[in-house]
Amino acid sequence: MADDRKRLKIWYDPEGDYLEVIFDQKPGYFRETQSDQVMEKVDEEGNVLGFSVLRVSAMKAKPLEVAL
Repeated sequence: MADDRKRLKIWYDPEGDYLEVIFDQKPGYFRETQSDQVMEKVDEEGNVLGFSVLRVSAMKAKPLEVAL
């Protein structure tokens, strides 16, 4: 039986306090969201491929909520 589940790529850089989560390994680019901490990665059609979070340690104070 083949495993058809999607795989995520999750990477954290503790030195840069940066988290990146990629849903789909396709060409794309990062663009701003309504939060200055979050960037979304999209393909040329605007489909969300993943996201990145800056200053992850700042999330200890309160949860971060962003629409992608």
